[in-house]
Amino acid sequence: MVTTIQVSQELVSKLKERKMYTKESYEEVIWDALEDSMELSEETKAEIKLAEAEITKGKLYTHEQVKKELGLK
Repeated sequence: MVTTIQVSQELVSKLKERKMYTKESYEEVIWDALEDSMELSEETKAEIKLAEAEITKGKLYTHEQVKKELGLK
């Protein structure tokens, strides 16, 4: 279903500022904004906890190590 909504010129300007690329639709911009306020899924929460535990244990790579591994240094 597609619908038309009325928004102020000020809101249109703010939405334009949030576009990451020229052809990004306003729907994509609005979804991105909504995503920022949505609850994280249980899977995402578990992955974050796992990542935090690995960082605490020192299981990480520095930016320099990654560049070297990729042959960018």
